[in-house]
Amino acid sequence: METKRSQEKLLKQSGYSDRAIRYYLEKIHVGTMKDPDAFATYTGSCGDTMEFFVEIESGVIRQVKFQAIGCAGSFSAGSALAEMAQRKTVEEALTISETDIYNHLEHVPQPKVHCIALARKTFSMALEKYKGTNKG
Repeated sequence: METKRSQEKLLKQSGYSDRAIRYYLEKIHVGTMKDPDAFATYTGSCGDTMEFFVEIESGVIRQVKFQAIGCAGSFSAGSALAEMAQRKTVEEALTISETDIYNHLEHVPQPKVHCIALARKTFSMALEKYKGTNKG
Protein backbone atom coordinates (compact mmCIF):
# COMPACT_ATOMS: atom_id res chain seq x y z
CA MET A 1 0.00 0.00 0.00
CA GLU A 2 1.31 3.40 -0.98
CA THR A 3 2.10 5.80 1.77
CA LYS A 4 1.24 9.46 1.58
CA ARG A 5 4.93 10.26 1.13
CA SER A 6 5.32 7.90 -1.83
CA GLN A 7 2.14 9.29 -3.42
CA GLU A 8 3.50 12.79 -2.98
CA LYS A 9 6.81 11.79 -4.61
CA LEU A 10 5.05 10.18 -7.59
CA LEU A 11 2.77 13.20 -8.09
CA LYS A 12 5.74 15.57 -7.91
CA GLN A 13 7.62 13.47 -10.48
CA SER A 14 4.52 13.58 -12.69
CA GLY A 15 4.58 17.37 -12.69
CA TYR A 16 2.01 18.40 -10.07
CA SER A 17 2.75 21.50 -7.98
CA ASP A 18 2.93 21.32 -4.20
CA ARG A 19 -0.45 23.07 -3.97
CA ALA A 20 -2.11 20.60 -6.36
CA ILE A 21 -0.61 17.70 -4.42
CA ARG A 22 -1.87 19.10 -1.11
CA TYR A 23 -5.39 19.52 -2.51
CA TYR A 24 -5.36 15.92 -3.71
CA LEU A 25 -3.82 14.28 -0.64
CA GLU A 26 -5.79 16.28 1.93
CA LYS A 27 -9.08 16.00 -0.03
CA ILE A 28 -9.84 19.69 0.55
CA HIS A 29 -13.54 20.52 -0.03
CA VAL A 30 -14.33 16.88 -0.87
CA GLY A 31 -17.71 15.77 0.43
CA THR A 32 -21.42 16.13 -0.05
CA MET A 33 -24.08 18.48 1.21
CA LYS A 34 -27.70 17.86 2.15
CA ASP A 35 -30.10 20.10 0.27
CA PRO A 36 -27.58 22.22 -1.64
CA ASP A 37 -28.82 25.38 -3.30
CA ALA A 38 -26.97 24.39 -6.47
CA PHE A 39 -25.95 20.96 -7.72
CA ALA A 40 -24.68 19.37 -10.91
CA THR A 41 -22.99 16.19 -11.99
CA TYR A 42 -21.11 15.65 -15.23
CA THR A 43 -18.95 12.98 -16.81
CA GLY A 44 -16.16 14.22 -19.04
CA SER A 45 -14.85 12.65 -22.22
CA CYS A 46 -12.04 11.00 -20.21
CA GLY A 47 -14.57 9.13 -18.09
CA ASP A 48 -13.98 11.10 -14.88
CA THR A 49 -17.17 12.24 -13.15
CA MET A 50 -17.61 15.23 -10.85
CA GLU A 51 -20.44 16.46 -8.66
CA PHE A 52 -20.60 19.93 -7.15
CA PHE A 53 -22.74 20.93 -4.16
CA VAL A 54 -23.05 24.67 -3.47
CA GLU A 55 -24.59 26.56 -0.56
CA ILE A 56 -25.63 30.08 -1.54
CA GLU A 57 -26.95 32.78 0.77
CA SER A 58 -28.16 36.15 -0.55
CA GLY A 59 -26.38 35.51 -3.85
CA VAL A 60 -23.03 34.76 -2.17
CA ILE A 61 -21.42 31.33 -2.21
CA ARG A 62 -21.00 30.22 1.38
CA GLN A 63 -19.72 26.69 0.91
CA VAL A 64 -18.69 24.40 -1.93
CA LYS A 65 -18.21 20.64 -1.75
CA PHE A 66 -17.51 18.21 -4.53
CA GLN A 67 -17.01 14.55 -5.22
CA ALA A 68 -15.14 12.95 -8.08
CA ILE A 69 -14.54 9.60 -9.58
CA GLY A 70 -11.24 10.30 -11.20
CA CYS A 71 -7.57 11.02 -10.97
CA ALA A 72 -5.43 13.38 -8.91
CA GLY A 73 -5.98 16.05 -11.56
CA SER A 74 -9.74 15.97 -11.07
CA PHE A 75 -9.48 16.19 -7.30
CA SER A 76 -6.93 19.01 -7.44
CA ALA A 77 -9.03 20.98 -9.92
CA GLY A 78 -12.24 20.48 -7.92
CA SER A 79 -10.54 21.57 -4.70
CA ALA A 80 -9.01 24.63 -6.33
CA LEU A 81 -12.29 25.75 -7.86
CA ALA A 82 -14.17 25.21 -4.60
CA GLU A 83 -11.58 27.27 -2.75
CA MET A 84 -11.65 30.06 -5.32
CA ALA A 85 -15.46 30.31 -5.46
CA GLN A 86 -16.22 30.60 -1.75
CA ARG A 87 -17.26 34.10 -0.64
CA LYS A 88 -17.84 35.22 -4.24
CA THR A 89 -21.19 36.12 -5.73
CA VAL A 90 -22.66 33.64 -8.18
CA GLU A 91 -21.84 36.04 -11.02
CA GLU A 92 -18.23 36.47 -9.84
CA ALA A 93 -17.79 32.70 -9.50
CA LEU A 94 -19.05 32.17 -13.04
CA THR A 95 -16.17 34.32 -14.32
CA ILE A 96 -13.52 31.97 -12.87
CA SER A 97 -11.77 30.63 -15.96
CA GLU A 98 -9.82 27.47 -16.63
CA THR A 99 -6.70 29.65 -16.78
CA ASP A 100 -7.53 31.09 -13.33
CA ILE A 101 -7.83 27.57 -11.91
CA TYR A 102 -4.59 26.44 -13.58
CA ASN A 103 -2.77 29.49 -12.21
CA HIS A 104 -4.20 28.88 -8.74
CA LEU A 105 -2.94 25.30 -8.84
CA GLU A 106 0.45 26.63 -9.99
CA HIS A 107 0.99 23.61 -12.25
CA VAL A 108 -0.54 20.31 -13.30
CA PRO A 109 0.83 17.95 -15.96
CA GLN A 110 -0.32 18.90 -19.47
CA PRO A 111 -2.30 15.65 -19.94
CA LYS A 112 -4.37 16.60 -16.85
CA VAL A 113 -5.39 20.10 -17.95
CA HIS A 114 -8.70 18.63 -19.18
CA CYS A 115 -9.53 17.93 -15.51
CA ILE A 116 -9.67 21.68 -14.96
CA ALA A 117 -12.17 21.96 -17.80
CA LEU A 118 -14.26 19.19 -16.24
CA ALA A 119 -14.34 20.95 -12.87
CA ARG A 120 -15.23 24.31 -14.41
CA LYS A 121 -17.97 22.86 -16.62
CA THR A 122 -19.60 20.92 -13.78
CA PHE A 123 -19.43 23.87 -11.37
CA SER A 124 -20.80 26.28 -13.99
CA MET A 125 -23.65 23.88 -14.73
CA ALA A 126 -24.61 23.92 -11.04
CA LEU A 127 -24.58 27.73 -10.89
CA GLU A 128 -26.48 28.13 -14.15
CA LYS A 129 -29.18 25.75 -12.90
CA TYR A 130 -29.35 27.79 -9.70
CA LYS A 131 -29.74 31.02 -11.66
CA GLY A 132 -32.45 29.43 -13.80
CA THR A 133 -34.55 28.45 -10.79
CA ASN A 134 -33.90 31.60 -8.75
CA LYS A 135 -34.85 34.37 -11.14
CA GLY A 136 -35.82 37.74 -9.82
